[in-house]
Amino acid sequence: MNILILGSGGREHALAWKLVQSSRCSRLFIAPGNAGTTRCGVNVDLNPLDFEGIKKFCIQEGIGMVVVGPEEPLVRGIVDFFAADPDGQKILVIGPSAGGARLEGSKAFSKKFMARHSIPTATYREFSAADLAEGISYLQQHSLPVVLKADGLAAGKGVVICQSTIEAVAEFELMLQGNKFGEAGSKVVVEEFLTGIELSVFVLTDGKHFVTLPEAKDYKRVGENDTGPNTGGMGAVSPVPFADAGFMKKVTDRIIIPTVRGIEAENIDYKGFIFIGVIKVGEDPFVIEYNCRMGDPETEVVMPRLTNDLVELFLAVGDQTLDKQTIGQEERIACTIVAVSGGYPGAYEKGVTITGLDRLPAGTGDSLVFHAGTRAENDEVLTNGGRVLCVTSFAETVYEAVDKSRDVLEKIYYDGIYYRRDIGYEFL
Repeated sequence: MNILILGSGGREHALAWKLVQSSRCSRLFIAPGNAGTTRCGVNVDLNPLDFEGIKKFCIQEGIGMVVVGPEEPLVRGIVDFFAADPDGQKILVIGPSAGGARLEGSKAFSKKFMARHSIPTATYREFSAADLAEGISYLQQHSLPVVLKADGLAAGKGVVICQSTIEAVAEFELMLQGNKFGEAGSKVVVEEFLTGIELSVFVLTDGKHFVTLPEAKDYKRVGENDTGPNTGGMGAVSPVPFADAGFMKKVTDRIIIPTVRGIEAENIDYKGFIFIGVIKVGEDPFVIEYNCRMGDPETEVVMPRLTNDLVELFLAVGDQTLDKQTIGQEERIACTIVAVSGGYPGAYEKGVTITGLDRLPAGTGDSLVFHAGTRAENDEVLTNGGRVLCVTSFAETVYEAVDKSRDVLEKIYYDGIYYRRDIGYEFL
């Protein structure tokens, strides 16, 4: 089977690395890919939002499966686009319909979905510009800290945790009147702040059945000891030490099963990943958010720990036979550390030469190098984004895995390279 992956980040490199291991994968294409994905398949100069171009390429190359990495094509309806086309209907697209992608694309929709299906989450209210005065009054009486979320997609930056009422009102007005997040902030969800420790839970569903993939914990803040501004993710660890069998059974019973049953009950076309951001409050799990795709950089620890043939799992999604699949996991701990561009998550330079990669072929030993924001030019690898590379290592302990990833990163250099040396710090 010929397979096309849409996307260009570390998540897509990790998916490509996993998919190409399958005997069911004949040829692998990545659109647009990065300098690392060329080791797994053929990069294609296609925009993941160019649905017509993607369909034309699929027909031309005999693509049998499209794996959608990022959220925006899903929210914009790529699954519906293929389903509405006679030629596109023959191609299995891994991802939810636009209706299912609303779980990520609209915070208000996801909160209402959780309420309908009695899924534990923080209490909330939603407001639009027409409700500005009511929203301000509500904030003035709200306990602190308080969480403000732009309703739509905001590139992972649409959540603000406010420590004071003055800050909360100012941010609320910036979202609804100051266009801080554009159309994504035309509606704002005001949410109770939950105190606990977070983890990412990943489910693959065919719309009726599901399997749970290895869980992970990511690290959002740019500075060590979780300081500084939020980023797309500076590293991840899997498995998560505090997510024991008892806690994960609560997650399954109270969150995963009601979510999948809710999707089926509401006749939502959903054949793909559900990323559930979970917070452990005391001994109980609550949902922070849903995403309609795999997380990044969590994919870079989840895929290496998954021992199943990923193509076989995706084919079972298409046939709605996931109930016949059993997930296998690598027992060792995996830790990934993300190397970023100088200045990230603020302004940063692109096109900086990366050296040392020629001594680090991906897929050897206990460490893997996944590319995120890179591109190849004239036999050189250059930076092409804020998050540049991820190094994932296996070991028996978090400490050893972190140490191995740091050792690899010390052999890589580009001007401005920065990475956290304390990923998994609370478990070290």
